[in-house]
Amino acid sequence: MRVYKSRWFERFARKEGIADSVLWDAVIRAELGQIDAELGGDVIKQRIAREGQGRSKGYRTIILFRRGVKAFFVFGFAKSQMANVDQQRSPAVQRGRETRSGVDREATGGAD
Repeated sequence: MRVYKSRWFERFARKEGIADSVLWDAVIRAELGQIDAELGGDVIKQRIAREGQGRSKGYRTIILFRRGVKAFFVFGFAKSQMANVDQQRSPAVQRGRETRSGVDREATGGAD
């Protein structure tokens, strides 16, 4: 399993003090089938804990996820900043789909 972070997500995680071990925990839970929300097209939402608090009061992450292959963290937000993710209109989900499209094209050498 390979785990990646977008530049945007890397800055977000650094600013919020989210350790890589917490991200790995989210990926392991997804591998075990404990996915908080499937948003379609290999895009999932996983909750991660804020230090000293549980997952319910922590962060939400949008991950491009293929079981056993890769996890690509593309977006994150604190629950206190955004109540939920609207699957159709959310910039987070749209960013995930655009990133996934670019990653897929890159993996296939640009062929659609």
